[in-house]
Amino acid sequence: MERAKYLLEVESKAIGNIIAATGQALQRAVDMILSHRGKIMVCGIGKSGHIARKIAATFTSIGQPAVFLHPAEAVHGDLGVYSPKDLTILISKSGATDELLRLIPTLRAFNSKIIAIVGNPHSPIADSADVVIDISFAKEADPLGIVPTTSAIVSLAIGDALAAEIMYDRGVSKGDFARYHPAGQLGRNLLLRVGDVMAKVSHCARVSPGSTLREIVVEMTKFPLGAALVIGEEENLLGIITDGDIRRSLQLAIDIDTLNAENVMAKTPQTIFSDASLGDALEMMENRKSQISVLPVLDRADGKGQVVGLLRLHDAYRH
Repeated sequence: MERAKYLLEVESKAIGNIIAATGQALQRAVDMILSHRGKIMVCGIGKSGHIARKIAATFTSIGQPAVFLHPAEAVHGDLGVYSPKDLTILISKSGATDELLRLIPTLRAFNSKIIAIVGNPHSPIADSADVVIDISFAKEADPLGIVPTTSAIVSLAIGDALAAEIMYDRGVSKGDFARYHPAGQLGRNLLLRVGDVMAKVSHCARVSPGSTLREIVVEMTKFPLGAALVIGEEENLLGIITDGDIRRSLQLAIDIDTLNAENVMAKTPQTIFSDASLGDALEMMENRKSQISVLPVLDRADGKGQVVGLLRLHDAYRH
């Protein structure tokens, strides 16, 4: 574990040193990308190739067209993906990767500007690049000092920094991001509203403040959503009773026949509006010491916050 901790410390320190070591080069790379409206080709081989794939994927996820280009396949027909003046990011720890070096003359024929992320600022790839981001300070953290560990992490962090600056300068919003992520939980969180997935109030257990414990259990059995809404005379939310509230009440050394909803309910439950994003609801339910499994939903439009449904954590994650 001490060796593992040492590796993590070395990698974290290397990332911390990025700003001082690569600041000006990063700025030039950002300026080059922001002034370019075409594709970005990201190229590397081996472990650098895996990092290049991730950087390209991050760019496309924020609306910046990018393609991972395998350098060996490039010279066997994949260069057809290039358009004139497309930018290229080359990633190489040694700065002398043969497959990348063979590619550079062809890139120049496409009038491609080259950003090089290299571990040797005096290498052949660096000499051929328009912008050189030097990661030579990132010494590998493995026991042999040769496995791509720190260099891979730093290269990836540089790609993330470039992407973040693109997002900021081009004003990429959550709505823009959602268009590129319509599927999966990420897409659900960004695109769906609470009202899209909640159980409508007509399908929820509803009781009055004076309902007995037996009446509450019968209603919750009829609508098994894990909670009952305590509703006032004006259809306003007075509280909520969960399955846990029922169990805790039964453990008390009191006459349960005298209990009613007003005695058992949580009187100031956490609520959310139906037009809130699903992601905001999940943040509210999960980002706390004790998770909330059910959340009463109110209608902002009526101006009174009338209860319109119940959101379950289970429904928020359902596909």
